[in-house]
Amino acid sequence: MSLGVGIYGCGFIGKVHAYCYNNLDLFYDPPVLNPELIGVCTSQQKTAEKAKDRLGFDFWTTDYQDLLQNDDIQIVHCCTPNHLHHDFVIEAIKAGKHIYCEKPLALNYQQAVSIKETAEEYNFKSKNRKFQLTHNYRYLPATLKARQLVEEDFLGEVYGFRSQYLHSSYTNPQKPISWRMKKDKSGSGALGDLGSHALDLMFHLLGPFKAIMADQKTFINQRYPEGSNQKEKTEKVDVDDVTISLVRLKNGALGTLEAWRFATGSEDELRFEIHGRKGALRFNLMKPNWLEAYDNTQKSQPLGGRKGWQKIDTVQKYPEPAGFPSGKAPVGWIRSHMACLHAFLSAIKENKEPLPGLEDGIYIQKVLDAALKSAEKEKWQKI
Repeated sequence: MSLGVGIYGCGFIGKVHAYCYNNLDLFYDPPVLNPELIGVCTSQQKTAEKAKDRLGFDFWTTDYQDLLQNDDIQIVHCCTPNHLHHDFVIEAIKAGKHIYCEKPLALNYQQAVSIKETAEEYNFKSKNRKFQLTHNYRYLPATLKARQLVEEDFLGEVYGFRSQYLHSSYTNPQKPISWRMKKDKSGSGALGDLGSHALDLMFHLLGPFKAIMADQKTFINQRYPEGSNQKEKTEKVDVDDVTISLVRLKNGALGTLEAWRFATGSEDELRFEIHGRKGALRFNLMKPNWLEAYDNTQKSQPLGGRKGWQKIDTVQKYPEPAGFPSGKAPVGWIRSHMACLHAFLSAIKENKEPLPGLEDGIYIQKVLDAALKSAEKEKWQKI
């Protein structure tokens, strides 16, 4: 079975999605659905033509309706800035396409609910159309292992967790302003950009949230436009550079969530620790080949017994049909995108619910909005 693919937006993340399609059959044998890159849409003709020529699409366009109205395209990807998600996803639902969408789902919870209502109106699920969010960090071997251990009750009663996603590139005051620093284009700053990943992982591993208390700060409030000679006027940054949240989970656990774009010394550091009665888990994206586990049921005597943190060599040990490269080879960042896309295509083929699906994306948007409201009102918000 062969399905045609259209990608809307081909900046950094759009290239990642196209790269995965172009190499998927190397990593998974047999391949799933034999997807083919058909059309690519960007806002400018120059970038659209370049994407077509370099990435192997059949055609380019600057109008996304050319993707949605093309009968040769059954799958569409939304890889645009956040403010463009809502309208495209709505139209893609109406056009009856399978949808693979970058996070977060929309600018705000209201838009997310609107997407849900459209999906219900157009019988999206009953027509066996699939929707998946690109929360690729669910699909690292280490986080897949963490999920397995949670399901096996390795942790027991969960006491609490801490999760952080740390970047540092925004500390440079000369970094030009972009759509990620404008609320009407991004919805939020570090919270939606990075915090959505940390939120999704904790939701995935530990379940839903009950309430959130958040605080935010913007360190550099004015930046020059991109390409500026710095004689032009600066533009206002109206989103957060950092958001720190205290959360309560419905299972009774407490946790902290941090999203930083001003974490000096950090590169791409997504990390978490989870503490339970029977055990604990921890992970750091900068050390992606291992999940660390602590078995609290082991005896501590004599001489410490067998208690202590264990490094589980998850490396690149994906389940079949993954077979390339070797399972003992170090895992890379883009490999999680490959696995996430494979899961989406498998859900289409097997007619099962993709994870994370539309409902998950809506829920994460609800939590993000509650965090923004909490920071504004300076008090706890129920979820």
